[in-house]
Amino acid sequence: MPRPETLAPIADVVVFELPSDDFVPTSAAAAAPSALPVELRVTPTPPTGEGRRQAAAAAAAAAPQARVRGRDRARRTSRPAWSERRAARAAELLHVDEDAQPVRHARPRLLTRRIAVVAGLTAGAALLMGSAAMTAMMLPPATDAGPDAAVTMTAVQPQKVEQLPVPEVSQTPPAADLCALPDVVAALQTGNDEGAIVAAGGGEAFRAAVVDGRASCVDLGDSSRIWTVVDKIRAANPIDYRPSGLVLPDGVRNIEGGALRADAASALASLVTAARDAGVGEIALESGFRSYETQQATYGRHFAERGEGADQVSARPGYSEHQLGLGADVVACAGACGTLDQLAATAQGQWVADHAWEHGWIVRYLDGKTPVTGYTAEPWHLRFIGPELARAYHDGGWTSLEEFFALDPAPDYAG
Repeated sequence: MPRPETLAPIADVVVFELPSDDFVPTSAAAAAPSALPVELRVTPTPPTGEGRRQAAAAAAAAAPQARVRGRDRARRTSRPAWSERRAARAAELLHVDEDAQPVRHARPRLLTRRIAVVAGLTAGAALLMGSAAMTAMMLPPATDAGPDAAVTMTAVQPQKVEQLPVPEVSQTPPAADLCALPDVVAALQTGNDEGAIVAAGGGEAFRAAVVDGRASCVDLGDSSRIWTVVDKIRAANPIDYRPSGLVLPDGVRNIEGGALRADAASALASLVTAARDAGVGEIALESGFRSYETQQATYGRHFAERGEGADQVSARPGYSEHQLGLGADVVACAGACGTLDQLAATAQGQWVADHAWEHGWIVRYLDGKTPVTGYTAEPWHLRFIGPELARAYHDGGWTSLEEFFALDPAPDYAG
């Protein structure tokens, strides 16, 4: 191959000045080849074959004389001879396509990334601020305890329920009249007072019916019934009433030889036996039934001693429960028997107060009930009302028959 320096220079080699680094096209049109200066728009025809060799030789010959300017300084460049392959590559690179679009700059993409990063940081900050606000709402208010005070969480207590609602349960209304019950009527006709009370549903049901006015066949003024009430305003009926079937209580020491109604006598014998079996000692009957005439003498004696004060310790004739055969005065015995006033201080007296109701008896005149009964306390005076009524009396905490049957108090005689 001939040496490059022997070849003739090629006329179409153009020496041109490169634009400086400050050149920035303002639009796509400004960056097109057609917008370049005329001297820069020369498009060499890609060489082929022998033309390539000649172009390479010419370029190599002209290279030392080419003046290249850039970044406001000029310098001469001495380049070695190019090979044919490098010359061909250079020609291809110098080829300009008129229809090509300018290459986009990387700066817009960088700006887009920055905007995305800023948006992400903003969203994260918003989430953190929202979480902090929710935490502040859940924490208790700040106090003056100091900067080192521990933050405590206060548990929300469930609302306290004072009382659960109670469902209303409808009940069958009681019979309009207790005396409409056939068993009650039959028991009354045969004189079975206890049987009538049981047929009515028990002592409390019987009492409630009487108080509510649903027992038209029950007369609290009937002296022959165990539920009768005799006090200073309610006399026996008739006033000289005398019960039938009086008997002496079996197995009971009887000091005055007093008698009782058969049902009361049996109940007193049960009471005395139970007390003895309980180991409290012997209980004796001091006084039982007193006729109208006997009561006249008894009251007269007290009146002679106390005057009008006798009314608080003794009943007038016709107003005494002893006249019913349902009243009993008892005393305690330990070999010899004590007096009425001594009973309360004995073991027998305490046992009677606690257990008499279990045998159908109640202590009729209690301490503090004088405004209701008209009498001072008499712990020895028992009144028989039957097991059913006595249980209701005890369970209900009643302290007088007047209150038990919702009657008016009887502190004094009417006339």
